[in-house]
Amino acid sequence: MAQHHSTVFTVFTPTYNCAHTLHRVYRSLCEQTFRDFEWLVVDDGSTDNTGDLVRQWQEQANFPDRYHQQANQGKAVANNFAAQNADGLLFLTLDADDVCVPTALERFHFHWRSIPEVQRPTFSAVTALCMDQYGRLIGTRFPQDIMDSNSAEIRYRYHVLGEKWGFQRTDIMRNYLFPTDSSYRAIPESITWNAISRKYQTRFVNEILRVYYQRRYENSVQRSYSMASAAVHDPYGHAIWHRAVLNNDLRWFRYAPLEFVRSAMHFERFSLNSGVSTFAQYSELTNWLAKMLWLITLPLGLLLHWRDRSLVGKSSE
Repeated sequence: MAQHHSTVFTVFTPTYNCAHTLHRVYRSLCEQTFRDFEWLVVDDGSTDNTGDLVRQWQEQANFPDRYHQQANQGKAVANNFAAQNADGLLFLTLDADDVCVPTALERFHFHWRSIPEVQRPTFSAVTALCMDQYGRLIGTRFPQDIMDSNSAEIRYRYHVLGEKWGFQRTDIMRNYLFPTDSSYRAIPESITWNAISRKYQTRFVNEILRVYYQRRYENSVQRSYSMASAAVHDPYGHAIWHRAVLNNDLRWFRYAPLEFVRSAMHFERFSLNSGVSTFAQYSELTNWLAKMLWLITLPLGLLLHWRDRSLVGKSSE
C-alpha cells in the first residue's frame, strides 16, 4: 500500500452499448460530495455512440474522466485493464446502468479511514447495501450496522442475501486479476471476490449507497430457458466456481449444509455440460467432505445435466 496514488477512488465503469443508460453514472458522479476521484470508462467494443458521449462529458466534467475502447473481449478483460491502469488507491466498480447516492464516495472514504491505520493492510474492502430503482432494499441487512468479516462468513454463517456494493484496494485487484482464458466465455466474478476474501477482511456497513436497476424476465419459462442455456453454453466458469467453494469453504458447512449440497450438485451439472468426466470431477476435489457430497448428489447432477440439454434442445426445434 506504499505505492503513490494521484486520487483516492477510481470509479470504474465497464460498458457495452449502454449509451442509453450511461448518463445515470455520469450524473451521479457529478453530484458526489467527495471529489477526490477519477472516472475510468472501459468500452468493450460498443457500436452505439458511447464514445461520443464520454468525449462530450470529458469537456464538461469537473473530475478526471478517462475513456478506453477495446475490441469486444468481455468484462473480465475490461476489469483487468482498469485495475492495472487505475490511479486511485481504492477501486470501485459502478455498472453502466446504475447510480450511486450523492454521499456514496464520502461515506466509503469515512468508513475506510475509520479502520485503524495499523489494521488496514489486513482489509481489502468496504461493502454497503443497495436499493432498487423504486427505493426498496435489495436483499437483507448485515447482522450489525458496522462489522468486520469476510464474504464467506456473511453468506454462510449469517445468511445475508441480495446485491451488495463496495470497493476493493487497487493493489489487491492487481494481484487478483480475473481469469480471461479464451477457451471459455463466462467466469463468475465471485471466483475472484471469494479468493480475495479468504485472505483479507471487509468492513460491512448497513448504509444504502447504490441504486441497482433490476432487470426482469418476462416470465418464468423464459427465465428457466435462459438459465439452462447459460448452463449449456457457458458452463465451465460456473463449474470452476462451485469447485472452488467445495475445495475452500467447507469449514462453513455446519452453518449452511444445503448451500454446499447445491454446490456439489451444480459442480457435477456444469462439469458434465463442459464435457468433464465424472472421474476427472472426483479427482479435482481436494478433501473428503467434498468428495462425499459429490458422490451423494451425483444422481441429481446428472438429472440437471439432462434437463439442461432437453430444454435447450426443445428451444432450437
